[in-house]
Amino acid sequence: MRGSRPLYTVAFLIGLGIFIQAFALPAARSAQRQASAKPRLVIVLIIDQFRPDYLDRFGDLFGQGGFRRLIQDGALFTQAHFLHTPTFTAPGHATILTGSVPALNGIVGNYWWDYPRNTYVSSVGDPDRKLLGTDPGPAASPHRLIGTTVGDELRLSNHDRSKVIGLSFKDRSAILPAGKRPTAAYWFHTPTGRMVSSDYYFAELPAWVKRFNAEVRPDRYFKAKWDRILPEAAYARQGPDGSPFEIYSAYGRTFPYLITGGDTHPGPKFYAHFEQTPFANEYLFDFARAAIRNEQLGRDPFPDLLTISLSANDLVGHAFGPLSHEVMDLTLRTDRMIADFLSFVEAQLGLRNVLLVLTSDHGVSPIPEQMAARGMGRKRILLQQISEAVERALDARHGEDRWVVYYSNEQIYLNRPAIAAKGLDRAEVERTAGEASLTIPGVLRYYTRTALLSHPLPDDRVARRIQNGFFPERSGDVALVIEPFTFVIEESFVATTAATHGSPYTYDTHVPIFLMGPRVRPGRYYAPCSPADIAPTLCALLGIQPPSGAIGRVLAEAIR
Repeated sequence: MRGSRPLYTVAFLIGLGIFIQAFALPAARSAQRQASAKPRLVIVLIIDQFRPDYLDRFGDLFGQGGFRRLIQDGALFTQAHFLHTPTFTAPGHATILTGSVPALNGIVGNYWWDYPRNTYVSSVGDPDRKLLGTDPGPAASPHRLIGTTVGDELRLSNHDRSKVIGLSFKDRSAILPAGKRPTAAYWFHTPTGRMVSSDYYFAELPAWVKRFNAEVRPDRYFKAKWDRILPEAAYARQGPDGSPFEIYSAYGRTFPYLITGGDTHPGPKFYAHFEQTPFANEYLFDFARAAIRNEQLGRDPFPDLLTISLSANDLVGHAFGPLSHEVMDLTLRTDRMIADFLSFVEAQLGLRNVLLVLTSDHGVSPIPEQMAARGMGRKRILLQQISEAVERALDARHGEDRWVVYYSNEQIYLNRPAIAAKGLDRAEVERTAGEASLTIPGVLRYYTRTALLSHPLPDDRVARRIQNGFFPERSGDVALVIEPFTFVIEESFVATTAATHGSPYTYDTHVPIFLMGPRVRPGRYYAPCSPADIAPTLCALLGIQPPSGAIGRVLAEAIR
């Protein structure tokens, strides 16, 4: 009998193994299917001008279904920084879905000087295209964007069976993330209060967009009141409402705000006011819902891509600054709107079939006068101060002329035809302009075009970001580095700009990145990363080729 006991044991273990395997194999296959599943819809939500510290400063006041849901169910990358400067809307939006930098994708700013045309141009302005949805006029397209985006690679992978659509209030914010050959891009037309597009994409607007526009939904908000969503005491963490530094909004300084634009009926003035309120975000989310329903996004085996950029957060931030009650309230309202939108998507498709990305195109500095009152920064530098200093220096050295033709993206564009006509040494003229700029308090250093083209820059973050933002055919001749919490501004914009962005400093480069959806491992991640990593990560999850200029890495730590 003793000798037979091991046989019973072996038989028992074999039976137990078969039993366990019978239950384990389906679970393993299920896990494998989940790991290999592709999302049916990718949504990239970009909040224009959104600092990561908003998540901590206001997090206790968030609801359950918005940012808090993303934090609990998604992957949050806390140390994401843009690799370039200038940190403006167009370069940021171009980076997110190309995975590249302005030095590669060519989008060096919202605007830059075009020497062949002898004028400044918009990053997406296209005089050869016509607007759709309003009276025909010069429109916009991605013709200045170089290389592919995630959407382009997605449509290349399946012969255009995937739909790719970009939405925003700003044309550049709708167009650049969607890429070169998307299904569509739509943006808000302030003079008429309608969503428009360009004949770059199609000959006429789809019927569902015409129906949406026919409702003239912005007019429903005429005389609407924007007040705090929570009791006033909850906003004490931001300091007093209407602080002495909040003097830049054309519509007042303190809650509540009556949304009329100072007009007696809906029209261009009202629409300009409307787009600087939370109601603009509500309207854009309504349009996004209409796009999902009418375009049947996520309804077939071929993954679709929808990009949504919320512009109101940027406009309110510029008018009131990041330490204001208005920015806090808009952030809280954005949280609720995201929750409502996710509930809609869940009801339509099931979030298990949706991959969501949330990020921003740049941060923002506090109002300069607020920081100067604390002994940091030098308030504002008027553009005229710099241009006059450069003009004087070059007049004294080379005779009178118009030496500065444009200033944008913290860069001086010099009169290259005059330099060539006089037979001057271009590098010497650039240095003279740079040295003259240094005489203005608040200008810390400069890099010339010649140096950027031919010499390695110092190995520091600021210099690397300037190099990554330099595209020879479109960048200026002298790139300036301005003191932190200080910015250069034209005199005509002083009265309407409280705070801005564009610098190489952390308050402008630091943004959040959220991922949530199939194969995403929830958690909080602290490793350094960049919004340039979003594109290759999405492509890895979609099983497609990364964009042509992508330099980012796959955020593998958050992928199952």
